[in-house]
Amino acid sequence: MGTEGTNCAIRAARCDIGDKTEFLGRIREIAQRNTLRIVCFNADMMAGRRHAEAAIRLAARSFGTGTCISNTLEMEALLYAAGSRQCHVAASFGPHTGDNRLWICCYPEHGEAWRELEALVQFQNDDAWDLIDAEKQNALMRHFAITPEECDTLDAENTFADLVVERVALLQIMR
Repeated sequence: MGTEGTNCAIRAARCDIGDKTEFLGRIREIAQRNTLRIVCFNADMMAGRRHAEAAIRLAARSFGTGTCISNTLEMEALLYAAGSRQCHVAASFGPHTGDNRLWICCYPEHGEAWRELEALVQFQNDDAWDLIDAEKQNALMRHFAITPEECDTLDAENTFADLVVERVALLQIMR
């Protein structure tokens, strides 16, 4: 990522989670061993990599300025991703039991953590993960209260993901 002073790397991954609590515990252990934060976003709920980047950047900024509303950077990032102050809403933007497509973020970036994560997930070529089909766009429009009229304003330089990232950034103002 590297924007606004944030040293974060984001990779696409797949995994099948049988026990979410155990999976998250193993993620926390890897993070602690490597002195970093690992955030897993449900890629099916995200408007691509830029959405994950914005959530991490804004969460890091809120922790840096002392304006965070959660106790952990991981939850703060999920709250930003969801554009919500409610933890139960934010949780749907994280991993779930069953087959997962995830955006995994290591903050700050750390090569050894990626190697350890390979025991839990299969990293993917993420070229197609930024694509938003009509079904996903409709779901994101409902969640983020994006109107069809707003979508009509988009041109070649502005994408649907820009509208979602704008909504994510509004969480900071709505505090």
